[in-house]
Amino acid sequence: MNQAKRQTLALTLTIGLTSVVLSTYSSAADCRSKVQLQVLGSGGPEISDRRAGSSYLLRIDDKAVVMIDTGPGSSLNLEKAGANFNDLQALLFTHFHVDHSSDFPALVKGSYFTGRKNDLPVYGPSGNDLMPSTKEFVDQLFGKAGIYRYLNEYINPDTQSNYKIEAHNIRFAKRKIHSFNIAPNIDINAISVHHGPLPALAWRIDAGDCRITISGDTSNQYETLVKLAEDSDLLIAHHAIPEQATGAARNLHMPPSEIGKIAQAAKVKHLVLSHRMRRTEGSEAEASAIIRKHFTGPIDFADDLESYPLTGCGK
Repeated sequence: MNQAKRQTLALTLTIGLTSVVLSTYSSAADCRSKVQLQVLGSGGPEISDRRAGSSYLLRIDDKAVVMIDTGPGSSLNLEKAGANFNDLQALLFTHFHVDHSSDFPALVKGSYFTGRKNDLPVYGPSGNDLMPSTKEFVDQLFGKAGIYRYLNEYINPDTQSNYKIEAHNIRFAKRKIHSFNIAPNIDINAISVHHGPLPALAWRIDAGDCRITISGDTSNQYETLVKLAEDSDLLIAHHAIPEQATGAARNLHMPPSEIGKIAQAAKVKHLVLSHRMRRTEGSEAEASAIIRKHFTGPIDFADDLESYPLTGCGK
């Protein structure tokens, strides 16, 4: 083969490979994609619930795109799910209770062995006297005076590392939805929710025509979930208390009746109950019956590593 033909072949191969890469990336969440929400942790803060702490994974064409919360056990279940930490486009926090955040430093340390090269955007709530903001949370873990300061390279711009963690605070606002584009056809949307005295967020991910909402822990006293979850194909609602709960538990979480009202008002297509605790396990039939007074769509109770494919989104 002469030099001219070799150059023509090389150019053709280069253009072809570039087209494949661009096509794969640009259609990351279009109508042809396989979109699913996988539960990495369906439990709460108990040590006896046989479940990992709260954590979810948005997957598109089997790739891990967005991780929501990093409760205890979620780093192990990320591996069991066959997901690649390097594929994550963003990591979202609903709040910083231990059962939603404790595996974060384990993931960052473990990423040293994955060869991740892309910076990792991390989004979460602003802080108050009881909880740090997202930027403070990251700094208190990995800052120069942080608990795991030996991993300071991941946030220190003056040091070399394979990638950096980019922390973003979502300002408290009862009615405002904060939206960010993190990849072609993928937007993340957050709204403040009431979780007792703690700053907390609910999240919605718009992946192409698919809408997935994660309530996080909330009593819904701000009545913001319906606005965020409107027309969601999937609502992950945290079911941490039974209907008869009162006091502190009711100030932190919503009972089945509230979940049912939200799902119906938001015209949700599929409801999944997660953040399951010992006080709600065994009462699935009762909870379903209460929800059914308001919501007539499909209801499921989450378990670790269960996946929920989204089909017919936007229809």
